[in-house]
Amino acid sequence: MADPTLEPTTLTTEQLVTDVLATIDREREREIVARRFGLFDRKETLEQIGEMLGITRERVRQLEKSVVTKLRGAGEQGTLPHLVDFQTKIVKQLQTIGQTARVSVLTASLVEDANKVEQARTAFLAGLCPDLIVINEDDHFFNSVGIKNIRDEKALKATVAKLIDTIKKLGEPKAIDEIAAAAEITDAAEAEALASTSKSLATLNGRWGLVKWPMVNPKNIRDKIYVILKEHGKHLHFNEIAEAIKDSEFKRKDVTTQAIHNELIKDKRFVLIGRGIYALKEWGYEKGTVADIITEVLKKANEPLHRDEIVKRVLESRYVKETTILLNLQGKPQFKRVAKATYALAV
Repeated sequence: MADPTLEPTTLTTEQLVTDVLATIDREREREIVARRFGLFDRKETLEQIGEMLGITRERVRQLEKSVVTKLRGAGEQGTLPHLVDFQTKIVKQLQTIGQTARVSVLTASLVEDANKVEQARTAFLAGLCPDLIVINEDDHFFNSVGIKNIRDEKALKATVAKLIDTIKKLGEPKAIDEIAAAAEITDAAEAEALASTSKSLATLNGRWGLVKWPMVNPKNIRDKIYVILKEHGKHLHFNEIAEAIKDSEFKRKDVTTQAIHNELIKDKRFVLIGRGIYALKEWGYEKGTVADIITEVLKKANEPLHRDEIVKRVLESRYVKETTILLNLQGKPQFKRVAKATYALAV
């Protein structure tokens, strides 16, 4: 949502872009810039534009580079219409959100409808401002804008790399203030803004981590189940897990209870410890029936145990009724009573 505290603008980004394009002498070159940057519609490739204009791909690239270079020169000289005011507004807004921002976030803070075309216009205009830097989207970064006198492009990318290395060393998702302190960045908001530009990092439930970590970037139902159990820190019924997923911050939450139950059964990370109740294997739980657990208890003890002690030890790893444990003790052939209320493994 746009920030209502910002001063109202008299010109829309469409008007700003139109006025800037009007400074380009030739219509063909205006067309190339508008289409390449997606200023009025979707972005087009060099091939698409070349085919439309009847020129080669390489010629389109040359004309684009030449025109944009001239526009940036005019921007540095302060001769492009309205650009100084636009730059002042962007700098002011960036200062409130961490000095750096993804174009999508920055645009959303400026206009109500931050659609793809609005984002393209913001990035295009920012790229002409001498006091701003624009990070183009690639395999490692989202399209982002920063204040040049805070960090130039090289310094910004180096700082992001430092954040990634810091998170790797921490080894698990952490709150941004902890990450910032470890990376020696004094402002946590600034560290978060920088982290948000990286495609190597993700955040969930207030913690940041590597994008490959399920705890901050669950990619499927199983990962989401894992996050829910880990966040709650205790066993849950599959119905509770389903409700927690619906109430979560996950991007896709429209999964059925049956689908969740199916994934719980398939994934080795989850252990059934009661009727419909699951826990994480990493908490020390092992798969198996109540009889299997009784067997393990007696094996570890290496001596007969009173039924009360057996019940106590089984309940440490299974969420079942005491009567269920007693019925297994009395009804399974692998157990024998060797004294009053005392049991051992049958030979």
